[in-house]
Amino acid sequence: MSQTRVAVLVGSLRADSVNRKLAEILSAEAPEGVVLDIIDGLGDVPFYNEDVDGDTAPEAATLLRHRVAEADRVLAVTPEYNGTMPAVLNNAIDWLSRPYGAGALVGKPFAVVGATPTPYGGKWAHADAVRSASIAGAKVLEDATVSQPAVEVDVLTDPAVRNRLHDALQRLVEFAEDDAAA
Repeated sequence: MSQTRVAVLVGSLRADSVNRKLAEILSAEAPEGVVLDIIDGLGDVPFYNEDVDGDTAPEAATLLRHRVAEADRVLAVTPEYNGTMPAVLNNAIDWLSRPYGAGALVGKPFAVVGATPTPYGGKWAHADAVRSASIAGAKVLEDATVSQPAVEVDVLTDPAVRNRLHDALQRLVEFAEDDAAA
């Protein structure tokens, strides 16, 4: 049986982040044949600057691109910051979108899940991540998006939340061309 590799981009740099914990739970509970690669070091990737890109791109950006390029799927697990996606996730997508038309996200199935402190911020942040990844060339699965307000339930232990997250991961893993957003 072949494995499906899912690169996981966590939008929070905080060590005790709820979203990092969700990514770790999904990794530990991944279905048989599915390996989640939680990509650390997003905070080390400099802000995208075309002047430093190319053959001598920064090592952290090169490593990010390599790991995503080797993955079969990409999952963003992210909170919201001020009603949008965190800068670290936006920056990662910027680096993964280059070179234009041939970046590591081009053609990759992509979904976004996560917990946020507010009901609307997560929806906005996840919509922004979906839009940005789509423009970068990813094949976005909008029906695999889960935005869970952390004020409503304990997102780490609530069975309904866990089921929704596992279902989103399963839809991402089972991606077919006709599942992608137009």
